[in-house]
Amino acid sequence: MTESLRIDRWLFFCRFFKTRSKATAAVTGGHVRLNGERTSPGVRVKVGDRIDVVRDRLQYSLEVLDIPKRRGPAPEAQACYVEDEEVIKLRVTQTEALRRDRLSMPTTDGRPDKRTRRKLIDRRRK
Repeated sequence: MTESLRIDRWLFFCRFFKTRSKATAAVTGGHVRLNGERTSPGVRVKVGDRIDVVRDRLQYSLEVLDIPKRRGPAPEAQACYVEDEEVIKLRVTQTEALRRDRLSMPTTDGRPDKRTRRKLIDRRRK
């Protein structure tokens, strides 16, 4: 394996983003931190580095274990990092809260009418 890899390629190879351009946009937009610092897409990732990613409003905290050679199957990608247990628990609770919030929203058969649209807007303001 190689010693280092660009952070945008590492995120793409480890399947955090579907395309490399989305990974590059996330790094450029400040959603990715390397060892606690905001970074640019060309910075090299080494074994032992700490990466914090915010994707879809969910937090991921990773430690780099290996540098992948390619974008392979998911088990191969998951072997390249280890995730912080506390962050996993926090993400699960956030996902459950979002799911509960979605279930409490008013539903309609198709496009919302005026009354339902007002309820949705009021719900978002809270």
